[in-house]
Amino acid sequence: MSRETIVNAVLFALLIAVPLGALVADEPFLITLATRAVILALAAVGLNIALGIGGLVSLGHAAFFGIGGYAMGILAFHAQSYTPLFEWPFVIEGTKLMPIIWLVAICGGALAAFVIGLLSLRTTGVYFIMITLAFGQMFYFFAISWPAYGGEDGLSIYVRNSFPGLNTLVPIQFYAICFAILCAVLWFNARLARAPFGLALNAARQVPHRVEAIGLDPVRLKLVALVISGAVTGLAGALFADLNRFVSPTMFSWQMSGELMVFIILGGTGRLFGPVAGAMLFVLLEYLLGGISDYWLAFLGALLLLVVLFGRGGLVGIVAGEARNHD
Repeated sequence: MSRETIVNAVLFALLIAVPLGALVADEPFLITLATRAVILALAAVGLNIALGIGGLVSLGHAAFFGIGGYAMGILAFHAQSYTPLFEWPFVIEGTKLMPIIWLVAICGGALAAFVIGLLSLRTTGVYFIMITLAFGQMFYFFAISWPAYGGEDGLSIYVRNSFPGLNTLVPIQFYAICFAILCAVLWFNARLARAPFGLALNAARQVPHRVEAIGLDPVRLKLVALVISGAVTGLAGALFADLNRFVSPTMFSWQMSGELMVFIILGGTGRLFGPVAGAMLFVLLEYLLGGISDYWLAFLGALLLLVVLFGRGGLVGIVAGEARNHD
């Protein structure tokens, strides 16, 4: 068993032990914190599919995150106000059913990633970074100027959406849903990295001209990776909005994209549990230092600088060694 497998197992055990310990201690707030960490980890895992395997440094993933959030917010808003989304050419009602909301969020994130990818993948390097950032800001300013759904003030949802057979108002049950989704996406990510598509995508990141020489299109490979990444990030956005029962344009902001990037760099780019480690550390520092100082992000910045300078494999790489392993 490799050291990285052991590290992954420890992180996985923490994701189970912390909420269960909080449940026993009757600390629902800690369960909510753990849920926040899991959802942010899910969004970062989505970005890591594009970044870690495909080498796509995107500062526009907040667009997919926000689309997922607004998919949840709009559907739930119309359900709680008993008004249809559309009445012509046919009636479309809102819904509080999570699986339907997730499907809309996944499709919305994937579609946006496809359109953005078609345009942004014409560029490379810093130009790709800037064009994805520009798309994210376009969605941000559109949401601000959308008064039907709160505009700059955002949109409050007064009910927690439902999942068949569970009471999602109980923190541990909502956590279980988010944790199960994270596990499924991590499993998918591990399989994807070893699949022929994942190997070809990794090759397209490193030696695109050789991939072209064997008849594969590197741009098409990266586009598919971006679509998958957008779908996962959109799903995370829907869960995040459901957790807070609130959606606002800040979900589209470039700061959100930056945070997802920070999670991956802290935990380890391309590592299976790297985004999970980064998100867990971020939420922990936010909880421990946020009440001490309004400038706690300065401590996070210093830690990020140390990781970049002395631990390029991220926290997982520091503990597990240099070799990348998706086990």
